[in-house]
Amino acid sequence: MAEKEKSLQAVLDKTVDRKKVFGTSFAIKKDSFSWSGNSGNISKNQSYFIASTTKLFTSAIILKLRSEGKLNLEDKIGEYLDKSILKGLHVYKGKEYSEGLTIKHLLAHTSGLPDYFQDKGANGKSFEDELTSGKDQYWTFEDTIERTKSLNPLFVPGTKGKAHYSDANFQLLGKIIETITNKSYSENCNDVIIRPLGLSNTYLYQDPADGTPITLYYKANELKIPKAMTSFGPDGGIVSTTAEMLLFIEAFFTGKFFPSEYLSELQEWNRIFFPMRSGIGMHLFKLPWIFNPTGAVPYFIGHSGLSGAIAFYSPKENIYVSGTVNQVAHPDISFKTMIKLAQIVKKK
Repeated sequence: MAEKEKSLQAVLDKTVDRKKVFGTSFAIKKDSFSWSGNSGNISKNQSYFIASTTKLFTSAIILKLRSEGKLNLEDKIGEYLDKSILKGLHVYKGKEYSEGLTIKHLLAHTSGLPDYFQDKGANGKSFEDELTSGKDQYWTFEDTIERTKSLNPLFVPGTKGKAHYSDANFQLLGKIIETITNKSYSENCNDVIIRPLGLSNTYLYQDPADGTPITLYYKANELKIPKAMTSFGPDGGIVSTTAEMLLFIEAFFTGKFFPSEYLSELQEWNRIFFPMRSGIGMHLFKLPWIFNPTGAVPYFIGHSGLSGAIAFYSPKENIYVSGTVNQVAHPDISFKTMIKLAQIVKKK
């Protein structure tokens, strides 16, 4: 056992090259074996921004509301959102499709809505471009809707085989959650996930003066964007630790939040960005045959974030893994690290 743990730690130590990655923290579990480690400038139990991995929290709350009969995935979002939000939200080739948008379209990124965060605006820049160039800024839910309306949708909602990753989808889901429960998104996270699992270091980031989570990196520099991190909310605002994310990802896939029978329904995959596919409320990471001819690398389901954070589960190997490389410019390194850790844990 000590040999395996040494090998796992060596992977993390090698990942920290102090050029691209300055710190890393991962936790992994297979059957009765569980391990966590850290390296570089991330200390044990250090909290970090999980970024878009937050979307799994939002998905868990939506699916719990479904299990309680408070919504259906096929519901039109207009049942829960104000007409002012809907009007002009999805106008494709001169025709408005906003009324036809469903909760499932949002969860699966099949709405065709543009991404207020990564898609480029009239000035040729995206919010992401502005933030990584050091221009920290606040935005509200209303701002994300306004920006989404100013960008062009990509396709008619629910077009077969089409998906476009859009943070706007999860901003809208957050608003739907708040409308149904009459509670803030933060309170919903506390009630559904954080308190039931006893997570003491996981919370929605809401105070830009809060210096608890480790500062993000973009290339070789620290990326201080606390205003932006308070603005993401349901699409990317959660702070956590690897140990607590491991508890969360296991709870997500073992029916703690919603009936586990739902999981098979959520696995309708559409290409989103190589080699990732979008399902309903979660993603599939599966290397194509050309990079994995022996099938040695299992597929994983879960989510990742632009911060280099991941939370995934391998159904084939029964492996849960969470972690971060805390690097906005190279989030792919997290996946390479996850694969190396999983290969070690797989060995008997």
